[in-house]
Amino acid sequence: MRIAIIGAGRAGLSFGAALQDAAEISVYGRGEHRDVGLHRDVVLLCVPDRAISDVAARIEPNDTAAIVHVSGATPLSALVPHRRRGSLHPLVSMPDPHAGAQRLRGAWMATAGDPVVLRLAALLDARTFEVDDGDRARYHATAAIAANHLVALLGQVERLAASIRIPPQPFIDLAAGALGNVRDTGAARALTGPVARCDWETLRRHLDALPRSELATYRALASEAAKLADLELPADLR
Repeated sequence: MRIAIIGAGRAGLSFGAALQDAAEISVYGRGEHRDVGLHRDVVLLCVPDRAISDVAARIEPNDTAAIVHVSGATPLSALVPHRRRGSLHPLVSMPDPHAGAQRLRGAWMATAGDPVVLRLAALLDARTFEVDDGDRARYHATAAIAANHLVALLGQVERLAASIRIPPQPFIDLAAGALGNVRDTGAARALTGPVARCDWETLRRHLDALPRSELATYRALASEAAKLADLELPADLR
């Protein structure tokens, strides 16, 4: 497969490194791409979401190359005027090209549009699922919750552990075990702790002990735990 990658940042270089043994790869900056689709099977847009429409519009359309972006939130309509349009969004973080290339191999990826995206995914031994254009914003929000919001929550864990002079690693390991339980049994069956036991007095002690700046997050997630357990929190705990 002949693939032109537009964007020489972390995503573009990660895809290039991951695909280099399985395809003919060329990497271009954003200003070098008008005729890049000629004699290519795929033009892979690894550019910021806000730039996708502009970059796609600057590529001369042809009937050979499929124009594929790697955004989770951007609809395929951003790739007009190209007839062959697709999306391949990997559910991994790519902190640098070396780590990114490793993580792309075998990763989960969301697909849409032209069937060539499944060929691309196969080159990476990826596991795939399809996302309709109308669901892309909700899909990407789900991904942000799973990754970014989880990291933000563990930031709260780090702050609270530091406030009582305990290293965060024991709590990070606890979180990893809980995440493994969710993977194995689903979230509802994996839930443990005071909400699952209806131990409201313990929750009240938690709220009394926490700094005021941490209360809103704790209350919100206690409410989510109660929803998961099909329970109703007492009014003073909401």
